[in-house]
Amino acid sequence: MSRTLSRHLPSEMALLASAELAISFLLIDTVLVESRGYLSNPSFPPPGASWAAVLTLGLVGVAASIGLYRSETLFDGRSLVRNATLASLAAFPIGLLLLEDSTDRDDAGRLAAVLGTWCGCVLLFRGLLRLCRDRTVVRRILVVGRGERADRLCALLRSPRFRRWEPVRASSDPYCLTASALREQRIWAVVLACAPDSFDEGAILLESKVAGIRVLDDTTFHEAQLGRLDLDTLTPARILTSEGFHVSRGGALARRATDLVVSSLLLLLMLPLMLVVAALIRLESPGPVLYRQRRAGQHGVPFVLLKFRSMRQDAESGTPRWAQEGDPRVTRIGRIMRPMRIDELPQLLNVLRGDMSMVGPRPERPHFVTQLTRVIPFYDHRAAVRPGLTGWAQVNFPYGASIEDAREKLAYDLYYVKNRTLFLDLVILFSTVRVVLFREGAR
Repeated sequence: MSRTLSRHLPSEMALLASAELAISFLLIDTVLVESRGYLSNPSFPPPGASWAAVLTLGLVGVAASIGLYRSETLFDGRSLVRNATLASLAAFPIGLLLLEDSTDRDDAGRLAAVLGTWCGCVLLFRGLLRLCRDRTVVRRILVVGRGERADRLCALLRSPRFRRWEPVRASSDPYCLTASALREQRIWAVVLACAPDSFDEGAILLESKVAGIRVLDDTTFHEAQLGRLDLDTLTPARILTSEGFHVSRGGALARRATDLVVSSLLLLLMLPLMLVVAALIRLESPGPVLYRQRRAGQHGVPFVLLKFRSMRQDAESGTPRWAQEGDPRVTRIGRIMRPMRIDELPQLLNVLRGDMSMVGPRPERPHFVTQLTRVIPFYDHRAAVRPGLTGWAQVNFPYGASIEDAREKLAYDLYYVKNRTLFLDLVILFSTVRVVLFREGAR
C-alpha cells in the first residue's frame, strides 16, 4: 500500500497534505468551539469535533480532487490560485449544511473567515515550496547512455507533463558517477538508458549504489515514477517475468460491487440533469436522444455503448474517424456537453449492465482496434480488463486523435492493467473530477 501511495502522491506533497489536514482541523475546530461557547464547559471530545472532522475531510478531499496536491500545480501560479479558491468555495456550502443553524450570519461569517485563512495558508505553503523547489519538488535525474533511448527519455522529461523532473546527461568523466559527485549535484536517481554491461563505469556506479544512491534502469523508472510502461523497451519476456497483471477473485468481486454502488448513486444524482439534456437534444435537432455505437469490450467482445447524441445524425455516413478540434459535425448542445463529459453519462447504464467498469481503458471502436493492433505492439492487451467510464490514460494524457497519441495512451493503459488496485481506481476517480471541471483534453 505504501509503495502504491508513493507512486501517485509524491512524498513532499503527502507531507503537505498531512500538514494542511491538521491545520484545517485546528482552524475549524477552534473557531467552532470558541464561537459556540464550549470552552466554558469543556469536554472530550469537544461537541464540535465530529463536525470539524467531516468538514476538514471534505475540504481536503475537494482540494485533492481538483488537483491541488499534484506536483505540477506548483509550477503554475494561476492554476494554484484557481484551485485553492475553488476548493474554498466548494467547501463553504458543505460547511453551511453541517451547521446546526445555517441561517446564523455569525456562523457563516466565521466559516468564510476560516476558509479564507485556509486558502491563504495553502498559497503560503506552496509559495515557500516554490522558493526551494530545486531541493524539494524538482528531482534531478542523471541519465546514463548516449543512444536513442537516452535521447528519448530526456526529451520526455523535458515535456510540460513532467516538469517535476530535471534530466541531466552523464558526462564522459567517470567521476560524475561517484557517490560524492552525485550528492554534490543533488541527483535524486541515476537512470540507465542503456544495457548495464554496455558502459565501462559499471564498477564505479555499483559502489555508488551500495553507498545509497538510487540506480535503476529506464524501464523501471518509467513505471515506478512516471506511471506508464515504456513501450520501446517492453518485450514479451519482460511481461512474463515481471510482477503484476494479477487479479484475485476477491478483488474482482469487490470491483464489481463498487461499480454497481457508484454507478447507481451517480445515476440517481444525475437523473435530473440527464432529463434536461435529453429534452434539449430533442429540441435542437431531429434524431434520437441516445447515440448507440459498437465498441470493443473486454477480450475484444463487442457491445453497444450509449452516449447522448452530440453530433448531427448523419455525422458518420462514411468511414469512422476520430473527432477533431472544432469538429463541424458537433451540434450546439454537443459543444456544451463534450468538454464537461456530460454526453458520457448514459454509460453509467453500461456499467450497471456489466459491459464496462467505472475505471479502465476507454473502449475503442472495432475499426480503430483492428487498425491500431496492426501497428502498435501489445495494443490488444489493453482489452484484458473491462473498459472504463474513465481511466488512467484519460487523467494523464489529453485527447488523442492519431496513431502516435494512441500509442502514448497505451503506455498508461498497460500500466493500469498491470498495477490496478482499488486504491488506484480511487486516485483515478478523484483525478477525473479535475479533468471534467477544467475541461482537460475534451474535443
